[in-house]
Amino acid sequence: MSAPRIAIAMKGYPRLSETFIAQELLGLQQRDVPFEIWSLRRPTDVARHLMHNQITAPVSYLPEYLHEEPGRVLRGVMSALLRPGFLWLLPAFLRDLARDRTRNRLRRFGQACVMARELPAEITHLHVHYLHTPASVIAYAAVLRGISWSFSAHAKDIWTTPDWEKREKIAAATWGVTCTRDGYRELARLADRPDKVALVYHGLDLARFPQPPARVARDGSDPSEPVRFVTIGRAVEKKGFDDLLAALAQLPASLHWRLTHIGGGEKLKALQAQAVDLGLADRITWAGPKAQGEVVAALREADLFVLPSKQAGDGDRDGLPNVVMEAASQALPIVATDFAGIPEFVREGVEGLLVAPGDTAALARALATLAADPARCAALGQGAHERLTGAFSAGSGLDGIAARLRASAGLSP
Repeated sequence: MSAPRIAIAMKGYPRLSETFIAQELLGLQQRDVPFEIWSLRRPTDVARHLMHNQITAPVSYLPEYLHEEPGRVLRGVMSALLRPGFLWLLPAFLRDLARDRTRNRLRRFGQACVMARELPAEITHLHVHYLHTPASVIAYAAVLRGISWSFSAHAKDIWTTPDWEKREKIAAATWGVTCTRDGYRELARLADRPDKVALVYHGLDLARFPQPPARVARDGSDPSEPVRFVTIGRAVEKKGFDDLLAALAQLPASLHWRLTHIGGGEKLKALQAQAVDLGLADRITWAGPKAQGEVVAALREADLFVLPSKQAGDGDRDGLPNVVMEAASQALPIVATDFAGIPEFVREGVEGLLVAPGDTAALARALATLAADPARCAALGQGAHERLTGAFSAGSGLDGIAARLRASAGLSP
């Protein structure tokens, strides 16, 4: 691979919860796209995915808090003052600051100055994951360096960023992609031209996953062979795990079941306390964050995957969670909410069952219906696997992003 000509930035790297980013980076590497990685934060997860170990691109970390590396920040700002791009950046930054009077806005500016100073001279294009904080840093750095930039928007960044900021960032970028129809419609509404934003599903690199296992038919009637539910995701409001616990408490007493939750998150202790209050604690395993191999193992041991996503109070919502497709890779039937990007993959009665967000009674009925019907579970699981392999493999999307990045960086196809 030739010397990097592209810098790809994100809020934190590596992160267990962002397998879709790791998959994309590895896919670009396999397509000989020359890039390096820039992260606004150092990693906090103890474990790493196998994909992270396979990614060989160099990684640079910006100062997460400016006061922690004052000398580095000062050198970045002094260098920025001498760049022609500073005359363009300063009024734009001051307009942003007037509309967003936060320390975070100042931190974005400082990080951008550091990045603009430290980027290798060979870098000709910047690409960023997430349109909120990371895109501000990259947009400022691109102005200082006089180079182009592009973005991949996902979920929270689309729904919690104000319209003025999304509109201006889309206009400043060369191009952008997003991973759900829901997100695409929102960004297209604000785009300065129709072809500025494209819909590109993450899909799944099927080479990373084993073929689905043969499953024992369990219907929950035997206490020694309970039906095994699994759910995966950070314990945050938008995942709806509080609704899942409320639904589990409504299941028939005659149904024997167990739930495994994989993931960390700020609401984990509150969920555990809720499970105790509902009398469910002895049926639930809180496995914590896990690397991909352990996630796949849990999926292979389960009978049904459930994810009751909903909109959080601050407007945050999921896109199309990768874990839904990972469940499909192991031919699990899916019970989820008819919300955000989920119904773009899961069709009612084909790959799983869909319920309205927040409707715990409907969620309980869906879980009880499938738990007692292993034949239908098998049929829906097979449908999910066929949906994944037929329409949601990662290859075509990665080919398109690789081609866009090469063109933007002035590289040969």
